[in-house]
Amino acid sequence: MPSFEFQVKDREGRDHKGVQEASDLDSIVTHLRTQGYIIIRIQEAKAKGAFSFSLTGGGKADGKAGAVKLDDLVVFSRQMATLVAAGIPLIQALDILAEQSEKQKLKMVLRDIHREVQGGKSFSEALTKYRSIFSDLYGNLVRAGESSGSLEEILDRLASYLEKTSALQKKVKSAMMYPATVSVMAFLITYAMMAFVIPKFATMFQGLSAKLPAPTQILIDVSNVLAANWILVFGGIGGAVVGLRQIMKIPAVSLAWDTLKLRMLIFGPLILKVAVSKFSRTLATLIRSGVPILTALDIVSKTSGNGRIEIVIRTVMDSVKRGDTISGPLAKCGVFPPMVVRMIGIGEESGELETMLTKIADFYDAEVDAAVDGLTSLIEPLIIAFLGVVIGGIVIAMFLPILTLSGQIK
Repeated sequence: MPSFEFQVKDREGRDHKGVQEASDLDSIVTHLRTQGYIIIRIQEAKAKGAFSFSLTGGGKADGKAGAVKLDDLVVFSRQMATLVAAGIPLIQALDILAEQSEKQKLKMVLRDIHREVQGGKSFSEALTKYRSIFSDLYGNLVRAGESSGSLEEILDRLASYLEKTSALQKKVKSAMMYPATVSVMAFLITYAMMAFVIPKFATMFQGLSAKLPAPTQILIDVSNVLAANWILVFGGIGGAVVGLRQIMKIPAVSLAWDTLKLRMLIFGPLILKVAVSKFSRTLATLIRSGVPILTALDIVSKTSGNGRIEIVIRTVMDSVKRGDTISGPLAKCGVFPPMVVRMIGIGEESGELETMLTKIADFYDAEVDAAVDGLTSLIEPLIIAFLGVVIGGIVIAMFLPILTLSGQIK
């Protein structure tokens, strides 16, 4: 039976350390809790570091034990709302969800949050320890729910918001994944033909005394270079990807790229619609939950995912601080569509801003659906045409010598 070293606090706040045998980690955790101790640290005595369970910081929970995804937060929020609405105490609800969580990382995080709440912190304060999982938006909404006494309603609203956000992300990913996958496969197939198939034809053509046509000779020369330097080719591609990722970390470059993305011919309108939908739904959810407007705008700017949009929202914040409206700066920025700006202005004048923002989000969600379908139907024939030109060009270049020789024989 393994031994575990532990550090705990009693009800008076005094520290206690010791070593105790137990069948597994859960057994000793349960045993210490039943004695009224608050767990600070537990680790297996015989294998320190190899198997440890620390509840003192967020770093331990950030290990590679299954990343917490958006869908996991949706399920957690919905279940938490159900348990709280059923009258189950918050501490007990956290313990139940921690026990039934299938993701080890989320299980450890919930156990730590349970300990923090049991130690006297509020639920929202405990969440701030894990901002990489529970965003500022999540924490502020929970804080608003605690203040208003409607935590179960806020959690249910959070679950609905996260569900729609997850659905939106999946739509965009599906739109981008298809052309990316096909493009990569097309490159690999073309490269394989150039590096392995073309040299076979080149060997056959060497036995011919006739001069090869220019397209064929160029294709063979390129093929020889690619076959002899494949390590440099793939290494160069990898280096270019890494280099671009580093360059994109420069704020000026990142801002320029974010601005360019909104103006791209094919993908720009889709990216803008996603940004408008996300802005509207996030701001509507925060306002409906009672979060102050400046705090809501600050959260929206941090979760926008686009540097250009973030600057626009920061400008709106400055305007609101001076007592101005939201729609005014949005109209001047030239990024948001006029319809969106006018609907926000009407919402401000009528006192129905949250309703208008929700309608905007729903409308642009439908627009994203239509844009994704249209983009897929547009990109598919373009990729097929491109592949036809490339592969067809290679085939024609390879058969040109044969056709030339046939003409000479006649």
